[in-house]
Amino acid sequence: MVLTVQDVTKAFSGADGDVPVLRGVSLSLERGETLALTGESGSGKSTLLHLIGGLDTVDSGAIQVAGREITTMTDSERAALRRSDVGVIFQQFNLIPSLTVEANIAFQARLAGTYDSDHATRLAGALGLTEHLSKYPEALSGGQQQRVAIARTLTAQPKLVLADEPTGNLDEATASEVLSQMLRLVRDTGAALLMVTHSQTVARRMERHVHLSQGHVV
Repeated sequence: MVLTVQDVTKAFSGADGDVPVLRGVSLSLERGETLALTGESGSGKSTLLHLIGGLDTVDSGAIQVAGREITTMTDSERAALRRSDVGVIFQQFNLIPSLTVEANIAFQARLAGTYDSDHATRLAGALGLTEHLSKYPEALSGGQQQRVAIARTLTAQPKLVLADEPTGNLDEATASEVLSQMLRLVRDTGAALLMVTHSQTVARRMERHVHLSQGHVV
């Protein structure tokens, strides 16, 4: 089991006191499995993703990633986990403008000490980026930049990939193509994928689908 979320709760402070967002959420994900997480705006989808990625901390409950309990980790330990075992793909591409495509792809893997040039080359080729490796992000289209972001994440060879609306900024045709490439590459690398999406079309392409409503999995 790559991911286990058990009875997680999370609330945020509001003008009238604490506002519960997650009310005892549990789910799990095995190696090589893909899972879509849907829900209305404000249902806690991105909050849950951030908790799993160690970008925020739970109020109660437990989260294990690759057999390690992350809710008791320090900030630096969670950062190390993101470098080694967890890859995060956001709707915003978050590429480094001063680095070439090739350097952007290598960046996370070099931080993790897992960079393999042959693996990076194969990923770049599979994502149609070979001829763009010497370019800078500003010279690429939105779809190409998202492919670079995906390649950067997968080059680090994470056990778990977290994706938050990764094709939300792309037109329908480009989004479908990028998603197909992403699913194929995740399958080939054996990583587990948890994707937040508002799109039922995208959700149907995942192996499993869970829905968040009023802080609960339904």
